[in-house]
Amino acid sequence: MSMGAYDEEEHERRERMTSEVDASFDDERNEYRGRVEYESGDSTEDLLAQFKEIQSD
Repeated sequence: MSMGAYDEEEHERRERMTSEVDASFDDERNEYRGRVEYESGDSTEDLLAQFKEIQSD
């Protein structure tokens, strides 16, 4: 068979491989512990003024 020729057996083998579902992996959720911190410091008016300044450029 020449390179690139259609091989029906190979096509069927690949079709079987892609149609199978692997359910052997662990599907449990991980529990993460930690803390998230953020600083908002700016007031709404300051943020709007900065936004308007950016838009005018």
